[in-house]
Amino acid sequence: MLHALTGTFHGWRIVAAAATIQFLLGALQSQSFGLYIAALAHEMGWSRTSLAGAAALMSVEAALVGPMLGWLLDRIGTRQAVRWGLLIFGAGLLLLSRVQTVGAFYVSAVMLAVGASLGGYFTLSVTVVHWFESRRARALSVLSLGLAASGLVVPLIATSMEFWGWRTTAAVSGVFVFVAGWLLASVIHGRPADLGQQPDGVEPVARPAGLAAAPAPASDAGARVEADMAPGTPPPAESGHTLAQAMRTRAFWLLSVGHGLALMVVTSVNVHAVLHMTQGLGYSVTQAGWVITLMTMGQVVGVLLGMGLGDRYDKRRLAALCMASHGLGLLCLTWSTQPLHLLGFAAFHGVAWGMRGPLMHALRADYFGRRAIGTILGVSGAIVAIGQIAGPMLAGALADRTGDYRVAFTLIALLVSAGSLAFVFARRPEAR
Repeated sequence: MLHALTGTFHGWRIVAAAATIQFLLGALQSQSFGLYIAALAHEMGWSRTSLAGAAALMSVEAALVGPMLGWLLDRIGTRQAVRWGLLIFGAGLLLLSRVQTVGAFYVSAVMLAVGASLGGYFTLSVTVVHWFESRRARALSVLSLGLAASGLVVPLIATSMEFWGWRTTAAVSGVFVFVAGWLLASVIHGRPADLGQQPDGVEPVARPAGLAAAPAPASDAGARVEADMAPGTPPPAESGHTLAQAMRTRAFWLLSVGHGLALMVVTSVNVHAVLHMTQGLGYSVTQAGWVITLMTMGQVVGVLLGMGLGDRYDKRRLAALCMASHGLGLLCLTWSTQPLHLLGFAAFHGVAWGMRGPLMHALRADYFGRRAIGTILGVSGAIVAIGQIAGPMLAGALADRTGDYRVAFTLIALLVSAGSLAFVFARRPEAR
């Protein structure tokens, strides 16, 4: 892997930059959002439902913007999308540091969501899909490693909030994103053809037009691609399904439903886990931060497992196993009576999140090709967002009604476990 990252193929440089961007976005928003929720609940006294509304708005933004992102990337380019996204994200953090009302908090949450959509996982993963084919799951896993590793700094962010205050922490984070994000975006290129390269770094062998190609030795399979064209001839169009063709397959809808149920538990944990541990289980914010760090370590392990298994075994079966692990982990958190149960939550949920995440886009790219993958991912993301919205809102509303998260988390755990069936039956459609 080190050789791949330092070689001449620019795809691995893009993966490294994208993973670093994911690290920033994860550390400063998705992994630490629960800390801000806890701080606002303590300082402002807002209800769980009101606080969960911010997470719901983030998901609504994904549902509305997602279908347009593929179209937008084609017109402004991925580099500009990443740059503008990170600028908006940094501005959202600066606004967060100044909020005094629920409305201002919601506006900051929407800015963070728009910034993360433009400059985060969607744009970066679509870029990686175009740069890789046979090593796609591995490349997407490295990208996800940035998000997974970001949880390791959650205790530092929690300590910063306790020492400097959550407002100062948010403001300094926003300024840092402005500087680092602009530099990292300069590495991003949308397609290998932009730099005269091919997916996976293979190079076409140019030969005079009309000259028959000699059969490639079996040992060279996957290492080079022979192009039956004269030098300078443009590559053939990318194959795969159009959006309409993909939406007519059962796999499109099953993958979307399964992915949505998975994010129902992920977003519920991101928003409410710290509150459950501090208000329901009696732990301090710092102790809850360390549990999130342990979960992140499990996520890193899951990403590494996905790197080794994702391109070798059936991705949908791996995803189904991850769904069951999500459910088991959430039950450990819900009914925890001792630290060992929290360790089980961190292991089961973290490993499942880390392994399953990269498989979601890799599965769609495998099933539907690169022809319209950005648009397909965007429309599918709008469906997935239903789970993102429902999870935190359901958990917050039931917690306000019952006084704790046990009923809500148990229900979500059962739903995500049942979501395993969506992946079991999501078989590959006929190739286009």
